[in-house]
Amino acid sequence: EMTRSKVELDTIVFSAAISACEKGCRWAKALQLVDVMARCIVESSTSKFNATISACEKAGEWDKALQLFGRMAQSMVEFSTITFNAAMSACGKVGKWKRALQLFSVMAGSKCEFDTVSLGAAISACEKGGRWEKALQLSSGMVHCKMERETICFNA
Repeated sequence: EMTRSKVELDTIVFSAAISACEKGCRWAKALQLVDVMARCIVESSTSKFNATISACEKAGEWDKALQLFGRMAQSMVEFSTITFNAAMSACGKVGKWKRALQLFSVMAGSKCEFDTVSLGAAISACEKGGRWEKALQLSSGMVHCKMERETICFNA
């Protein structure tokens, strides 16, 4: 639709459209926009991928979220804390606790910093997967990491 119009397709247009798709839980449309963006040779950015991964996460499309995560790496787009958080949340929502913890481990080896959302996503994934022991290990790890114990983590 956008390619037939006279609107110049640029980073701002794609960012706004993908963000709207995220807010409207239109993950499939967000994925299409990422593909169109690549064909139009519009620069991929972390924020565009993050919004699309978040849209997939909200729709329970964990596998699509992880495909995008992999595509980011292939496109040499830098990951952010938000990237990891959205991907871990996508896995956690459907009980894929092992995948969420794998992402948590990859995040530990990256230059991205954990925040309480990161820890909350990992703990929540363990809880949904029936792995309360792992959730407790992560929770106790907050003390060693000197992370602030916020309500979001304890409510996970």
